[in-house]
Amino acid sequence: MCIRDRCLVSPFNPIPAYDVDICATAEDVAMRPVDDVIAVLENERQRRLLKRHFYWTKEKVVGLKFRSTMRGRTNNPRTKDGMRSGIVVFNEVHQYENYANIKVFKTGLGKTKHPRQLYATTNGDVRESPLDDMIERSELILRGEVEDTGLLPFICRLADKDEAHDSALWVKANPSLPYLPELMTLIEKEYIDWKTNPAANADFMTKRMNLPQSAVDVAVTSYENLKATQCLIVDGKAQDRSIPALRGRSCVVGLDYASLRDFASVNLRFVVDGLKYDINHSWFCLQSPDMERIKAPIVDWANEGLITLVDDVEIHPALLANWILAKGQEFHITKLALDNYRYALVKSALEQVGFDAKERRNIHLVRPSDIYSIVPIMESDFVNQRLVWGDNRLLRWAANNTKVVKNKVTRGVDTGNRYYAKIEGRSRKTDPFMAVVHAAIIEHELSEAKSSVFESLPVITA
Repeated sequence: MCIRDRCLVSPFNPIPAYDVDICATAEDVAMRPVDDVIAVLENERQRRLLKRHFYWTKEKVVGLKFRSTMRGRTNNPRTKDGMRSGIVVFNEVHQYENYANIKVFKTGLGKTKHPRQLYATTNGDVRESPLDDMIERSELILRGEVEDTGLLPFICRLADKDEAHDSALWVKANPSLPYLPELMTLIEKEYIDWKTNPAANADFMTKRMNLPQSAVDVAVTSYENLKATQCLIVDGKAQDRSIPALRGRSCVVGLDYASLRDFASVNLRFVVDGLKYDINHSWFCLQSPDMERIKAPIVDWANEGLITLVDDVEIHPALLANWILAKGQEFHITKLALDNYRYALVKSALEQVGFDAKERRNIHLVRPSDIYSIVPIMESDFVNQRLVWGDNRLLRWAANNTKVVKNKVTRGVDTGNRYYAKIEGRSRKTDPFMAVVHAAIIEHELSEAKSSVFESLPVITA
């Protein structure tokens, strides 16, 4: 990358002021290509010749003939003022959690002839991100399913995880490996560590082999299984998995929230022809104390109809209850499940729309033992790709924020029970996924045979 960038600010590129802006989320990442070029310029054997064509400081490199400048740019808004980029290089795209800064960096394009954009990165751990979108678009282009519109994808990765066991194939993910024996030695050591403990060394697959992998004993499921809730790859072609018309069918409801000052989610679960369909909706309190910590495109999700933004001190329980009531006009809701310790706060609102744990007995209060029993079932549903969520990025994000935790040994007895928990307590929300889990716990209440009976009955029992 540094050779190309140096060429663009050299006398060989005749476009005046063709600036090269290296953009990244951190200063050291943005400056790394600039530092590489400076290191070449300061080499004693080349310095005397190159200083006739370039001027440089610790922050930038300037081509003297056409006054083109190469420099690093970060999230700091002050570094974006006056950008007149010829090419914008997005370095380590896997670190971007949304499109906010990408949009700002791109505003400097178009003021110079032949504007370009370059996205350079390994894979990473931030899912439902710009990188995921770019990979998906690139694969469609490479399969000839969409027009390239000027994008030239170049993806280096293993075909599957089994290839990681053949060192001769590592070059597929690392094209420069034959020329870097030190790197080969390092990757060989990392492979041994990964093979011994995949959970603690997931970066070997994600960043060295460019195949996303969460920690094996932490992740809810693999990234491939999460993507399968949206689309399947059959004979090399992508098949979208949209939610079909389900009006009048029977379903159960899962509800979850940690605090009504934060996130709340409701999930409708249907079972049709062996597949499990989830219609999921969430609410987010704009006055949440965790607002600044959550790195997710919440506004975009709101525009897509996946989440409702609530500008109040908390999410009123009536908002959840009324949404359930409205869905009851379309579907036959047989039962609702939520955490036993969350029931008191929403009890009155749910009773207003016909749900009660004691009299009507159409509410199941979830206990830890219910979670223990559903974890292996959820794992089976993921592995066999029975779950269909449609294009619900929020739900996949929440699932990716959830980990599976083994229950502690009690009185010397290891029960083998496992439960779900947040990977990070405040910034990575799991409520949408836990609403799915709660619905799955009472899924046995459904019967496909009964579902067709209710196709003409769009009213909830009250």
